[in-house]
Amino acid sequence: MSSLGTWLATFWLRQQVAVAVLLGRKRRSIELMQDVLRRDPDDADSRNALANLLVEVGEPAAAVEQFTLLLARWPENAEAWFNLGFIHESRDDLANAERCFRRALDLNPKIDRAWYGLGLTLIRSGRLAEAVDALKKNIALQPFSPYGYYQLGMTYHHLGCRDEALRIEEKLRGFEPKFAATLKRDIEQTPPAVSAASPRATDTTVTHKEAIATPV
Repeated sequence: MSSLGTWLATFWLRQQVAVAVLLGRKRRSIELMQDVLRRDPDDADSRNALANLLVEVGEPAAAVEQFTLLLARWPENAEAWFNLGFIHESRDDLANAERCFRRALDLNPKIDRAWYGLGLTLIRSGRLAEAVDALKKNIALQPFSPYGYYQLGMTYHHLGCRDEALRIEEKLRGFEPKFAATLKRDIEQTPPAVSAASPRATDTTVTHKEAIATPV
């Protein structure tokens, strides 16, 4: 096929991808994106979109493979490092999650979701003081993030800093009263962590779909 013919075929496939995504046909979208990438392996947007869809359909290992391929070609893509870190965190691979989040933040320290993901990873690793620093940076960049405030409040609680935890609850009450009520209830009902054992991040953590970064 000529170069023009290849370009036209790939263009047509991308239009089909757009329609399939619009209709919510995720499996069909994945098949079409894979076809696009066979024709154009350097299509970063399609590879990123494919990886994100693979997460949504419950195939994180395949998503990791796609993000790894993307980063092998574009190692300075901070958003891809963030997305890869979130997948590792969701799979309990905390060492790789931290590595990816920190790499994303080295490249772009203004990715608020990467600070949040790093904070969750540090909480689960039992490094609560470090988690406080990461979550503070998250809410500084995203001052109306109920997730960041909730996790920061609970982390203060587990450090035994009740007054700080309640100050966070008061701030949260000003813009997300339902989250604030949950935080206050959990502060009252959950004993503080008294050892290095890490408190598991609760169900109020943001999901990958909510936090996912789009390509820059």
